[in-house]
Amino acid sequence: MTEPLLRRLHARGERITVAALPWVAPVYRLMPHVSTTIELPFAHGGLQWTARRALAKTLRGQFDRAVVCPNSLKSALVPWWAGIPQRVGYLGEARWGLLTARLPNPKKHERAPMVAFYAALSGEAAVSHDKPILVPDVGADSAALSALGLERHGYWAMAPGAEYGPAKRWPAEHFAALVQAVFQKTGQPVVLLGSNKDSAVCEAISCLANADSPGACRDLSGKTRLDQAFSVIGNARAMVSNDSGLMHIAAAFGVPQVALFGSSSPLHTPPLSDAAQVIWLKNAPHYRPPLDCAPCFARDCPLGHTRCLRDITPEMVMERLF
Repeated sequence: MTEPLLRRLHARGERITVAALPWVAPVYRLMPHVSTTIELPFAHGGLQWTARRALAKTLRGQFDRAVVCPNSLKSALVPWWAGIPQRVGYLGEARWGLLTARLPNPKKHERAPMVAFYAALSGEAAVSHDKPILVPDVGADSAALSALGLERHGYWAMAPGAEYGPAKRWPAEHFAALVQAVFQKTGQPVVLLGSNKDSAVCEAISCLANADSPGACRDLSGKTRLDQAFSVIGNARAMVSNDSGLMHIAAAFGVPQVALFGSSSPLHTPPLSDAAQVIWLKNAPHYRPPLDCAPCFARDCPLGHTRCLRDITPEMVMERLF
């Protein structure tokens, strides 16, 4: 979601270095306007003062300006310790003294779509129609597909996970039914993608789908590097996913996709692609009773029914895929 911001900075002549955690750094290597990507040696959680100070020391004198996209305190520490003269970001987590230019941080439900939210850090007016774009690495794609035994456009991709929590995940039995329907219609398998955290749900989907339709599903969750997962997405016939990071990767590649929203809102984090279709029962005109509870932005359904996702049927998704 930060790609349009970086594209703006590059267009006005700035040379861009991105510092990112290892799980997201491969995304920035697919952006031609990013000159260098630094993988941050930090574990998830904790301030890790010593490691951040050590990294900051290596960066001193190299940069004129830092744009701090995350809202956390720890994300602003390295630019401050590195003595970067201009440090731009949104107010948040007691960062007043760490930033030299601070944008007011609206409440989550009042924010513009995330692309515009980040693009505003360029100092220019936010443009909500900016779309993230990733440029495929043809050589890397060929190597990844060969290693995984896949052929371009010879399979479908699905990402059943959602890091934030169960309230963003379409039911496993719905995914399994969709896998079977796609396989029966096309004769091509479905590849499941995700991290190790998604392995349990992906295994359940694969077992359900293959029980009745042997060969319909192949589970690659936790079995690929992130860059390989990008190659799989970029060369699939189409992608079906929850509101997740991999959804945005498919959108940035322009892959045909169906994105399923429940507790979150496509008004806030939509897949920005002309090839994307969104299903969100909140705005479905004939859906009754209305979902007054959505979007709740909760990790778990506060009402215990998850109707916002459970009532999206595999048939609805098939209609949009074909």
